[in-house]
Amino acid sequence: MDLVVRNARLTTGELTDIGIDAGRIAAVQQGLAAEAPVYDAAGALTCAGLVETHIHLDKSRIVDRCAPEPGRVPKSMERVSAVKHTFTEQDVYDRASRTLEECIKWGATRMRTHVELDAGVELRSFAALEQLRRDYAWAIDLELCVFPQEGLTNNPRSDALIVAALKRGAKVVGAAPNYDPDKSTHVQRIFDLAREYGVDIDMHLDSGNSPDDMDIYQVCDLTEKYGLGGRVAVGHGSKYSTMPPADLTVLARRIADAGVAVTVLPTTDLFMGGRDQTFSVRRGLADANMLCDCGVNCSISSNNILNPSTPMGDGSLIRVANMQANVCQVSRPEQFRDCFAMLTDRSARLMNLRDYGIAVGNPGDIVVIDAMSPEQAVAENRAPLAAFKRGIRTVTRPRAELHKPG
Repeated sequence: MDLVVRNARLTTGELTDIGIDAGRIAAVQQGLAAEAPVYDAAGALTCAGLVETHIHLDKSRIVDRCAPEPGRVPKSMERVSAVKHTFTEQDVYDRASRTLEECIKWGATRMRTHVELDAGVELRSFAALEQLRRDYAWAIDLELCVFPQEGLTNNPRSDALIVAALKRGAKVVGAAPNYDPDKSTHVQRIFDLAREYGVDIDMHLDSGNSPDDMDIYQVCDLTEKYGLGGRVAVGHGSKYSTMPPADLTVLARRIADAGVAVTVLPTTDLFMGGRDQTFSVRRGLADANMLCDCGVNCSISSNNILNPSTPMGDGSLIRVANMQANVCQVSRPEQFRDCFAMLTDRSARLMNLRDYGIAVGNPGDIVVIDAMSPEQAVAENRAPLAAFKRGIRTVTRPRAELHKPG
C-alpha cells in the first residue's frame, strides 16, 4: 500500500484505518496490517472531502474593480457586467486559482463551478477554467456548469456560446431566468440543451423578497416530463423563506417528488436579501434542514467570494454551514449532522458522484477535520488538519497551540 490513515473517525463515530493503494481505497478496517507510510488521524473526524456544488470562480475577487454599491440597491449583476469585458483568460485564471487554492485548503476535494457565457466575456472564462481544471487535478475534481447570467432570450450570443461550450465538453448547463424578459422560454431552452447534449442541469432560481412568480414549478414539471429526476438542481431559493410553513411544506414535497435538488447559498442570499427594507431586514435564507425533512436533497455552498454579490468569504464550506445553522436557528445535534451532510454525502448525490465516500474501490480522497463528530465540526466551525487526493497529501494545517507561562 502507498498510505495508511490510522485512527480515522468516520461520520458514524467508528474508528478505523484506511489503506490506499494506487490512488484508491484498498481497505477500511481496524488494525490494518500493512507496510506503508502512515498518517495518524488521532481520532479526528475523517471524510472523503468536502463537496462545493455552487461557486463562481470566474468572477471571484473582483470587488475592488467594480463600482461601489449604490445605497440599498446592490445592482451586483450590472456592476459585474460593466467590467466583464476586461476579463482575460490570464486574469480569470489568476483570480480563480487563488480562490480555488483557498477552497482546497479548507477541505474541498470536489467542486462544480458556474461559468458565465455572454458577449462580454465570450469563451475566455470557460477556457481559463478548463485549464484550471487540468492544472489542479492533483488536488480537486472540478466540473464546469455553463450558463447565461444576463438572460438568454434577450442574449442570442449567450445561446451560441453555451452550445460551443457543451460541444467542448462542459458537463452541466445552467440558467438565470430572473434576468430574462421571457423566463419560461429561458428555462425550456436549458432543458432542451440538457437533453440534446446529455448533461445535468443546475439553475439559479427564485431569488427575491416575496413568493410571487416562482420558476420552481415549471422546473419540477419539466423534470418529471423528461424523466430527469436526480439530474436537476436549483440554487438560491430565497423566495422559499417568505412562504408560510404550510405552503412551503407543500412546495418542498413537490420538489422532492420531482427529484430536484436545492443548493442554499447563505453568504450571498443574506447579503443580497431584504434590500427593500431599511430595518427589521428579513433573513431571506431557505431553511435547508426543513427542506431535507420533506425529502428534498440539499447542499450548502459558497456561491460568490469577494465580488459585488458577496464581498466576503474565505472558501471554507464549514464556515458557511455554521452560518446557515446560526441564521436558521439550528440547535439539535441531528440538524447539525445534516448540515455537515450537505457539504459531503448530500452534495455528492446532487452532483451524481458515484465514487464518493470512504469505501473500498473509491478514490483515496480523504480530509481529516479537527473535530470528533460532524455536529462538532459545524457547531464549532472546525478546520481541516490534512487532505489527501488519491492518496497524495495536498494540505497540512497544524492545530493552534497555546503557550502558557511556565
